[in-house]
Amino acid sequence: MTGFKRVSVLALALLMVVTSVFAQGTKEDAAAGKQIELTVLNYIDMSEPNSANDITMVWDKFEAENPDIKIVREDLFNEPFHQKTEAYVASGQVPDVLYMWPSGRSTSLHTTRSVKDLKPFLEKDGLFDQYNPATVAPQFAGYLAMLPNGVTTTHMLYVNTKVLRDNGLAMPKSYADMKAMVAPLKAKGIDLIAMDNMDAWVMQSCLFSMVVGRFGGVDWYDRLAAGKISFTDEWFVKSLALIEDMYKSGMINRNSLTSPYGSSRGSFATGKAAFYIDGDWSTGAFQTDITTGKAMISPALQQSDFELMVIPNLPGEVIHNSNSGVIGTGWGMSANIPAGSAKEEAAWRLIKYLQGEYVQTYRLSTGASFPSNLNVDVEKVVKEKNLEPFIAKRAAYYAAHTPITPVVDGVLHSDVYNVINVGLQEIGLGSKTPMQVAAEVQKAWDTWKKNQ
Repeated sequence: MTGFKRVSVLALALLMVVTSVFAQGTKEDAAAGKQIELTVLNYIDMSEPNSANDITMVWDKFEAENPDIKIVREDLFNEPFHQKTEAYVASGQVPDVLYMWPSGRSTSLHTTRSVKDLKPFLEKDGLFDQYNPATVAPQFAGYLAMLPNGVTTTHMLYVNTKVLRDNGLAMPKSYADMKAMVAPLKAKGIDLIAMDNMDAWVMQSCLFSMVVGRFGGVDWYDRLAAGKISFTDEWFVKSLALIEDMYKSGMINRNSLTSPYGSSRGSFATGKAAFYIDGDWSTGAFQTDITTGKAMISPALQQSDFELMVIPNLPGEVIHNSNSGVIGTGWGMSANIPAGSAKEEAAWRLIKYLQGEYVQTYRLSTGASFPSNLNVDVEKVVKEKNLEPFIAKRAAYYAAHTPITPVVDGVLHSDVYNVINVGLQEIGLGSKTPMQVAAEVQKAWDTWKKNQ
């Protein structure tokens, strides 16, 4: 059992005391003119551009327009967020509205049915057809546990084209082209790829999932689940071996294993690395903060000196130009809220707002996400609002890089993908071989299947 899942009896007791003070809203309270209080667990990195502005443009606006609702919001990011989520699940007292993944890191919320099925709410309000069909399909536990922001591709290769031009290098057309750049760039003190692999999920989600899809195909998980392939087969071992090669060849520095998530964006933006690997969501980190007017990469330089793509043509891949993707993150509602209560109506009103046309258009304008709400006309918004080049380039990137293959932690249980996460770090450190890691993953898979 991992550390963040160990919740002491005392911690649980304290958590239950805290959450118990958030009284369930009732229709009688609303009739009496009392505010309905909603507890919200929000996922936000306050160091990111526009994060402070999000509070004003999204949360303050909602409360101003809904004076009968009081939001008690808890803002967390990365591991502290996931640790707190697990504590809430263990206590049986999840917040009224909370940020979620469609699977992966939110598996426990789905499988314990700690949140409500949102499909009936959408259908009752006639909103079901207003969302991308992929985003309102049943999720990990067979129901619509959260309403997603959109579809997320977890691998994006950010390219500093100025670094390439200044060093006489062309945009790569293959993995071999990229590998050949290591020596000339190293001679100038420039890294080939900047990446932050201290947090174990990053390598798995932002690079390895794409690689697995290239060697395993679009249907690798379906064939695995059907017993037609195993993790010790060539497709998976080759995927691990490619990551090993990237570390050994210097394409990715081993010191990236001590680099916290997001910390190398600045070095990439300032030309200390030719490429940066992250998810599509990180385009917003490079754009202008509306509040301060500052940008890590100015709009002019976004246009002239940077591009967005995927790693091209891996040796021996069975599909080309593919990327890894998953339904995006979104919002769920606590199953503890009484059905038909005023609190349920208030929670649904908040979720509809957070995934409505206004908020999704705002999030598009800051580069935070691409909309799942079909009422948002992306092309029109980009043109009319004269949005930054990275937003238009991101739209072109989605059209250029298909098909989409499964993200490892989007289809596998945490008992399995955590073994992969650790194994990838061990390969990076040189302490285990791809075959050793593959055998450990297969053992974890067999054990998990046996216990189902």
